[in-house]
Amino acid sequence: MTYRELMGKGEAFLKKAGIADAREDAWLLLAMVCKIDRNFYYMHMNEELPEPAQAEYTSVLQKRAKRIPLQHMTGEQEFMGLRFLVNSDVLIPRQDTEILVEEAIKKIRPGMDVLDVCTGSGCIIISIAKNISGIRAAALDISREALLVAKNNAKLHGVSIEFLESDLFAEIHGTYDVIISNPPYIPTDEIDTLMPEVREFEPHLALDGSQDGLLFYRRILDEAQYHLKPGGHLLFEIGCDQGQAVCGLLKQAGYSEIAVAKDLAGLDRVVMGTLL
Repeated sequence: MTYRELMGKGEAFLKKAGIADAREDAWLLLAMVCKIDRNFYYMHMNEELPEPAQAEYTSVLQKRAKRIPLQHMTGEQEFMGLRFLVNSDVLIPRQDTEILVEEAIKKIRPGMDVLDVCTGSGCIIISIAKNISGIRAAALDISREALLVAKNNAKLHGVSIEFLESDLFAEIHGTYDVIISNPPYIPTDEIDTLMPEVREFEPHLALDGSQDGLLFYRRILDEAQYHLKPGGHLLFEIGCDQGQAVCGLLKQAGYSEIAVAKDLAGLDRVVMGTLL
């Protein structure tokens, strides 16, 4: 079977399995198995593939049809134009979270101390460190396995970050100019309604925000006041329907200059405030 025939077979198989981006996923899996890029494909698409490659491609297609995330098979995901290593111990970085990074970058200057709470893969703090030199960057997570992924990503991108295993601020003793967090914010009862790739393969520890989805915003706000410098900034990623509630929590906690940033779909995505 040729490259083109296999590609067509893969797309049809994934489409039948209900995969939304069947064509793109079929291509990425073919590229992974055959270690090719698009230029090679178009130059050789009518050539026969070796039998072992055909068998391996069929195998990965079957895994994807079972809703195993594509990123868990390729082992990576792009975020802020950078390649991040991922596995089942961390949330897969999403484009919406780039809004959080972009808003943080507007507030951070060289020489500042920056803390990323619930860092997961490390994509947020690493992206910030790659864009702004001279910051003192730290990141925490309760999951030791997630921190291993984050450390490997920091090494991959050549940035210096202090990683701490901590249940929120339990092991944090310093103060920071900016604290950023993409905490768990899915209401518990909604976990079962998520797409299978998320519900069955991503860590619930990083998803479940308790009954109303706001538990970690409350916990972080209770403790962040002791770890923010005067005039320090706190930025959260939020669920698209949580803007008003999280703004209210920041106001109750004494923050000013509270603002909401929207994502590319026009939905509330980031809430931020300043502690004076």
